[in-house]
Amino acid sequence: MIVADKKPIEEIIEMIKDYNKILILGCNECVTVCEAGGKKEVGILASALRMYFLNKGKDMKIDERTLERQCDHEYLDEIRDIADGYDAIVSLACGVGVQFTAEQYFSRPVYPGVNTCFLGATEERGLWTERCQACGKCVLATTAGICPISRCAKRILNGPCGGSSNGKCEISKELACAWHLIIERLKALGKLDNYEKLFPIKDWSTDRAGGPRKVIREDVQL
Repeated sequence: MIVADKKPIEEIIEMIKDYNKILILGCNECVTVCEAGGKKEVGILASALRMYFLNKGKDMKIDERTLERQCDHEYLDEIRDIADGYDAIVSLACGVGVQFTAEQYFSRPVYPGVNTCFLGATEERGLWTERCQACGKCVLATTAGICPISRCAKRILNGPCGGSSNGKCEISKELACAWHLIIERLKALGKLDNYEKLFPIKDWSTDRAGGPRKVIREDVQL
């Protein structure tokens, strides 16, 4: 899932302080799971902002709404009839949702209420860790389901480096060496021969060239 973290309320206040009518718009998907931008967080942020501006003597109207998703035309259309009634929208969706909302409501400023961090997994309540950088050329079949790009501090495709020790990364004794994990899992799977396969240097200029990437499925297009 996409993992996000709440922006400091001071930053959000600075964004909206010159407006009078604000819509706090949540998302019921990834940011709800990581407790950054769902209905609960929308309510907490809206209440905090109302209290702040009330104490400043400013009569600001702050409304709340949470959509199923903000990266889908269908759900964004749900606020079509009300969006023009606000001076600005604070989106608690990921960066994708913020941009898509801004595209759909071009005449309204849309501000991010969270910082989008990475594609990750829920380790436990309140702990999310990075697992994928969406590089577009997945190597997990060869690396035993462990991504060296997202989990190695140096993004080494042929590791480990000379700095790892006792299964830990040189940057922190708390951080597992991704290539140590890969090798141990390859052993467990009886596929250590995969370790001998060398990956070419990843050409990020080619992989990410040409602007924003697209996935087109003609078999599901209308």
